[in-house]
Amino acid sequence: MQNHPRVALVDVRDQPLSLDEVVAAVQRASHGAVVTFTGIVRDHDHGGEGESRDVLGLTYSAHPSALEKLHESCARVADAHPRVVVAAVHRTGELTIGDLAVVLAAASGHRAEAFAAARALIDDLKSTVPIWKHQAFADGTDEWVGLP
Repeated sequence: MQNHPRVALVDVRDQPLSLDEVVAAVQRASHGAVVTFTGIVRDHDHGGEGESRDVLGLTYSAHPSALEKLHESCARVADAHPRVVVAAVHRTGELTIGDLAVVLAAASGHRAEAFAAARALIDDLKSTVPIWKHQAFADGTDEWVGLP
């Protein structure tokens, strides 16, 4: 994995995530804007047909290449947004309702650039980083999300 000068923090970990850690990683004296995204385990899920099911918890599993792919995702977004610094951390393992599953931040001199980069980063990592969600529902069923 190559270092990128505007990728401040990238990790995949089985420990609780910290919004403060991610924000601190991207803050610079020249940045007037820091935009964050936190993906939080919610108590329900909407299925493909619009029905809502109660979620008991979930487990995230990561392919061995997930950290490398997350670095690549961050670098792609940083390259596409040259005045922005980015950071992203994704959780693995068993999570409960309210736990942080993913935290990212994009910082720049102005809000428009930071918003655009944050949106691009969450969309890119969700589509390219091999991390899969296994949800357990209150009705006894379960579901894998994001499998190739």
